[in-house]
Amino acid sequence: MSQLSEIQRLRDQISESIIGQSTLVDRLVVGLLANGNLLVEGLPGLAKTRAVKALAGNLEADLSRVQFTPDLLPADITGTEIYYATEGGGEFRYQPGPIFSNIVLADEVNRAPAKVQAALLEAMEERQVTVAGTTHSLPELFMVMATQNPIDHDGTYPLPEAQLDRFMMHVEVGYPNEDDETRIIELVRHENTQRHTQAGPAPIAQSAIFAARVEIDAVESSPAITRYLVDLVSATRHPERYSSDLAGWIDHGASPRGGIHLDRAARVRAWLDGRSYTTPEDVRGIVHDVLRHRVSPSYEASAEGITPNQIVDELLKLVAVP
Repeated sequence: MSQLSEIQRLRDQISESIIGQSTLVDRLVVGLLANGNLLVEGLPGLAKTRAVKALAGNLEADLSRVQFTPDLLPADITGTEIYYATEGGGEFRYQPGPIFSNIVLADEVNRAPAKVQAALLEAMEERQVTVAGTTHSLPELFMVMATQNPIDHDGTYPLPEAQLDRFMMHVEVGYPNEDDETRIIELVRHENTQRHTQAGPAPIAQSAIFAARVEIDAVESSPAITRYLVDLVSATRHPERYSSDLAGWIDHGASPRGGIHLDRAARVRAWLDGRSYTTPEDVRGIVHDVLRHRVSPSYEASAEGITPNQIVDELLKLVAVP
């Protein structure tokens, strides 16, 4: 079986238990293949936690869930050194925290203070954790999916730009339609009756993910496509080159990491479509998720009700397509 067929099987198996959230399922698979981290925002009850559990359940992967709260400590995530009594008097041993899993669900990440959020930074970028001067490597297959609630901001701590930039994509999750919600209710009924009598499908091996990443690295992007995605990112930093309205909407633009993530995500999309090359549609189809958390709307834009999604829409209208 080809690597693409294995990944398509993974996506199909996740979709069987996640109804009405096809974009979320797609972005989870893209993030996994691109070796990136996801920030998922949506109201309670929209299958955010269920989706990441379905991903881990259909992979040969460990899952850790951390509920972020105001009293959480960095050591609760990274682990800490614990003193053990020995015959020689005692010694400190490192006890790994929940960050040492293949897939980490950081639930309601904005409910913990900045020093706790910062505990994720090194792990998300360098794939390692340093405690008491010693560096510990994380698993080769590693992804953080953090969730946050767009309402009920009392007692929350907005994520700093430095941490937001570590997330490859910011995925927005909305309500399912009536037909999908009917299927959701039927699915839950079926799961309750079959919970103890039906075995699930065989999980996908981690080796399939690593092999797919090798093939994705070989996907080609022409100089024109590369320049197109660079122009999109650059337009967030120099909007005055395109329109006065856009210049008044943006305070800060995307970092070079945004361009790297956009390129990687576009090549994953091309590979998932069975192509060995990228097209402008691969870039345009993922650009909102890659840039919406990297564009800081100005005070004037916020006062006018201009959202990051509308800013990216304007970028797509103004930046020439190759």
